[in-house]
Amino acid sequence: MTHSTFLADNRPTLLLVDDEPTNLRILRAILQQDYRLLFARDGDKALTLALGEQPQLILLDVMMPGLTGLDVCRRLKAQPATSAIPVIFVTALADANDEAEGFAAGAVDYISKPVSPAIVRARIKTHLSLVRVDELRATRLQIIQRLGMAAEYKDNETGLHVLRMSHYSRVLALAAGLGEALADELLNAAPMHDIGKIGVPDAILQKKGKLDAEEWAVMRQHATIGARIIGDDSSSLLQMARTVAECHHEKWDGSGYPHGLAGEAIPLVARIVAIADVFDALTSVRPYKAAWPVDEAIAYLREQAGKHFDPALVTLFCAQLPAVLEIKERWGESA
Repeated sequence: MTHSTFLADNRPTLLLVDDEPTNLRILRAILQQDYRLLFARDGDKALTLALGEQPQLILLDVMMPGLTGLDVCRRLKAQPATSAIPVIFVTALADANDEAEGFAAGAVDYISKPVSPAIVRARIKTHLSLVRVDELRATRLQIIQRLGMAAEYKDNETGLHVLRMSHYSRVLALAAGLGEALADELLNAAPMHDIGKIGVPDAILQKKGKLDAEEWAVMRQHATIGARIIGDDSSSLLQMARTVAECHHEKWDGSGYPHGLAGEAIPLVARIVAIADVFDALTSVRPYKAAWPVDEAIAYLREQAGKHFDPALVTLFCAQLPAVLEIKERWGESA
């Protein structure tokens, strides 16, 4: 027995579904060298294998007795455990209405019978690449969120602060008209707002009393440290995270840090995060203070509108208070 026998088969797994054995044999000959293959000759077996084996992609015949390919696809998309698996229909049906019905059921592509080996290989390669891109994006978001939480733990926090203030930021971004895509990007960038605290000594971060002038000067450096940690990257998400980290302590009247920006010279995403961050800090227990009641925190935001905060955004935030309080409850410290 060779050493290679013990190596795991790391090839992508495909599930091939067709009630005709000849069609499965043809697909097997085309794909067996590059992929680990699973086979099903009916819809019920396909659903069982998809749930149990979690293939990276499914090639699915449309016309089958019992559960049709359309039925199988709809059921796959209805289950959270299998909804993300891409489905390519392999079918003799060539009518545009049939294709439309397949895409409506959740398929990502169509391959016509009789199949061309080159087309089958190319389509599978394309869709597996898209799956990998989605996985990388999800992994990157998880890393960003965990780095943000790491900074909060260093600051004697539970990590729930970054969840709450990120969701507050998304709510305010939508209210400000940024749209779903940018609001979601801010949701994912906001956890990095205080990443620079990693570079601040624990004695300063966790001091129970007021910071003296020298300590405060060190604490203020966390904004520029955060920008340096995130660095220059082509990713729009990381560019936004850097902007938030560097500018969320700027103030509307120009008295903030690190650059003394004022008014609309402060990036909009940083102005949004400033409100979300301060509201959550005020309404949470910290080593140096008790949690403020929500009405007192709102009164503070209104009093600081035009000084610390963008007054228009304060008005919008207050108008979104029911959604804000729902987030506060969902990710409370006792959650």
